[in-house]
Amino acid sequence: MQLAPVHRDDTSARPRAIQIRPPRREDGPAVWRLIRECESLDDNSLYCNLLQCTHFADTCAVAEAEGDILGWMSGYIPPHAPDTLFVWQIGVSPRARGRGFARRLVGDVLARGICAEVRHIQCTITADNAASWALFGSIADALEADMARHAHFRRDKEFGGTHDTEFLVTIGPFSRDDLGLRPAA
Repeated sequence: MQLAPVHRDDTSARPRAIQIRPPRREDGPAVWRLIRECESLDDNSLYCNLLQCTHFADTCAVAEAEGDILGWMSGYIPPHAPDTLFVWQIGVSPRARGRGFARRLVGDVLARGICAEVRHIQCTITADNAASWALFGSIADALEADMARHAHFRRDKEFGGTHDTEFLVTIGPFSRDDLGLRPAA
């Protein structure tokens, strides 16, 4: 998966180095604030984000510039599907959108050793979330993989009328070797 370089923060006259890395315990509050800043994301408790930054750090990522968390991706490998990376949430600060952070976050996690056996990506998306459909469509294109979807958590059944239907999106299978996605050392 080709990852676009990020060189400049539009709010600053000087370049800012962007680092994509696994989250750390102390990132929890910044991640929680970022998620609240992203209108399309469901809020989690700060405690949930702390667990993601510790227990699930190997399959989560932050985009950071000079100590400022600008992007977040949470994910995990389901116990019953060790060949699948489930992407739970991706959020990018409004100050940093349109510069490829979301794809870079997914690419960084996918390239880690913990994802060596991953051949599929899954996520859920509501029908009206155009940004997520575009993101995961571009990921499927970059991986040269099929993308399928079907209603997974339905508004009137599982959500009891309180949330729009979430469609399960599956990308894959794909080959890491063909794409140069080898686990990072």
